[in-house]
Amino acid sequence: MIVMKDIVREGHPALRKKAEEMTFPLSTEELKLCDDLLAYLKNSHDPAISEKYNLRPGVGLAAPQVNVSKRAFALHITESKGDPLSFIAINPKIISHSVEKTYLTSGEGCLSVDRNVEGFVPRYSRITIKAFDKDGNEFKKRLRGLAAIAFQHELDHLNGIMFYDHIDKNEPFKEIPGAIPFDRT
Repeated sequence: MIVMKDIVREGHPALRKKAEEMTFPLSTEELKLCDDLLAYLKNSHDPAISEKYNLRPGVGLAAPQVNVSKRAFALHITESKGDPLSFIAINPKIISHSVEKTYLTSGEGCLSVDRNVEGFVPRYSRITIKAFDKDGNEFKKRLRGLAAIAFQHELDHLNGIMFYDHIDKNEPFKEIPGAIPFDRT
């Protein structure tokens, strides 16, 4: 089981390294990693488990965040407007995206960042993604809103990019031209 002490924090070299593609079939360790990433997210939203293990809630967790340089992450979004979403993405890619941008009005957070970083993070409003599940089956999904934002955040982790790299340092709350604000509430 992954707990907060297993998640590396900003400044750790794993967070700035481009992760390696995974090959199928996955090893026993890689399968366990995938299960553990998703389990952390589910556990972090269970009040009893979260309190017992002092877990910070998250909607996404990437392998580099647990010091494994592999192209895999988990998303688990239940409170979004729309259908619940819960999956593992291996070797994920964005194959198309909207011109329109969006950003979280509350700003983004990250399990690897223990401080509040204020500012707008521009993301594509809608994306079409391609990835593989644990069994090597390719799948495609169209994502929008929080799911699209979270997918792009986790994909950045696989490329050594942190969410705050996208924030304008001089004007963190500068209006993003053509962007539609996304409010999680």
